[in-house]
Amino acid sequence: MSDVPPHSRDDAVAWGIESHGEPRWPAQVAVLGAVALQLLLPDSLIRGLGNRALIPAMEGVLLLALLIANPGRISKEESRLRMIGVALIALITVANVVSLTELIHALLYGSKTGGRPLVYASMPIWLTNVIVFGLWYWELDRGGPALRQEANHRRPDFLFPQMSTPGSAPGWVPDFLDYLYTSFTNATAFSPTDTMPLTAWAKLLMMLQSLASLVTVAVVVSRAVNILN
Repeated sequence: MSDVPPHSRDDAVAWGIESHGEPRWPAQVAVLGAVALQLLLPDSLIRGLGNRALIPAMEGVLLLALLIANPGRISKEESRLRMIGVALIALITVANVVSLTELIHALLYGSKTGGRPLVYASMPIWLTNVIVFGLWYWELDRGGPALRQEANHRRPDFLFPQMSTPGSAPGWVPDFLDYLYTSFTNATAFSPTDTMPLTAWAKLLMMLQSLASLVTVAVVVSRAVNILN
């Protein structure tokens, strides 16, 4: 007979148990995908970043540093590497914001790059938006993947369906794919779907992502309609 009161056991299941040491490679693949998408953009959308290879090179250096420091599973002791991960995600975010700003300006006010190439270029920007916010959610929820492994971790910033229904998924803990899925649904629906933000920063991030996605789709669709007409 357990000494833990029933309501405490339910709360532990509902709010998420301590995380396992998840592998780093899904997030690494996502970062590589974001870098590849940046390289697909036309020069007119990255001129605000200076040299075309500068930002991808910096991202590659930060990713290489993480790989050298810990190429396998994320451990509890790895929280000291968190600043490198946050810097990497921030760099990708800045690059995508600049590209999105250049895209909107080019679509609204004209550019040497044709209308169709600009419309096509919106897809890598939108996909990068999904990836980068998925990375933010994964890195910031409950203090990051390393701190989520501690038994006394703080309350979650996102309420996943498995957390709100005790006993529906015994032993389940969110991993990178769950955060990427949350990012994708938020970008397509322009609002939370099955995963709810609980803290102020989570709500703000989801709001910013929805706004960026909505502006991208609205401007691109309006330009596409003009091209078809």
